[in-house]
Amino acid sequence: MMIRYERSGKLRQGWLVEEDREVRVIEADREPVQSAEPMRTGRRLSLDEIRLKAPCEPSKVVCIGLNYRDHAAEMGIELPKEPLMFLKPSTAVVGPGEPIVYPRLTGNLHYEGELAVVIKKEAKQVKASEAHDYILGFTCAIDVTARDLQMSDGQWTRAKGFDTFCPLGPAIATTLDYANARIVTRVNGEVRQDASTEQLIFPIPQLVEAVSAVMTLRPGDVILTGTPSGVGELKVGDEISVTIEGIGTLTTHVVGEE
Repeated sequence: MMIRYERSGKLRQGWLVEEDREVRVIEADREPVQSAEPMRTGRRLSLDEIRLKAPCEPSKVVCIGLNYRDHAAEMGIELPKEPLMFLKPSTAVVGPGEPIVYPRLTGNLHYEGELAVVIKKEAKQVKASEAHDYILGFTCAIDVTARDLQMSDGQWTRAKGFDTFCPLGPAIATTLDYANARIVTRVNGEVRQDASTEQLIFPIPQLVEAVSAVMTLRPGDVILTGTPSGVGELKVGDEISVTIEGIGTLTTHVVGEE
């Protein structure tokens, strides 16, 4: 699995070997990586020597709303007839362990655990049947939402776009059974969401087609594929994690705005 990490104040890329708790260093001048088989240097590092960062640097994060049947039901909203898209800015992205900041502008902060798709190469008007050629891999994501602002604004830019509102990580899995992946979200160790991507209304190839019909996707861009039922509130001090089979666990916590 591919990672980005910080060591001695510099950002690097690597290949994570979890069973050995090691990182295999890959060529640093290939940013963003556009291959599922990056060139490796032969150097190895212990996980204790590095700090994990968000596994990619998207120019934009394209999010899909209401893409799980059970989540639409819990929100009391009719199933969409086509993918519902909204954007998070690149400044919303943070990596594993980097805190979610609870803004003073909201009093109702919510989590949404999601599977994220990472784009490999420029994608414009891609057909669903060709989508796999444009996908680098998959990672865990948390779509953080100021729920009160979402309801009051009527559109979602402010509610979804604060800095730190898009944790990503810990790594990019370049192979994944994404049609049947289990997603588990925990808050302070308690399971809040537990579902399978089998519940997706619009499958991932269709999402790549729909998004790329609207906007050009760049290498490293991310598509968040929607959240299952069980969304809920976060408070300052909470720890939240999202675990996806075949990827790992993304863990972070909530702090108050200074």
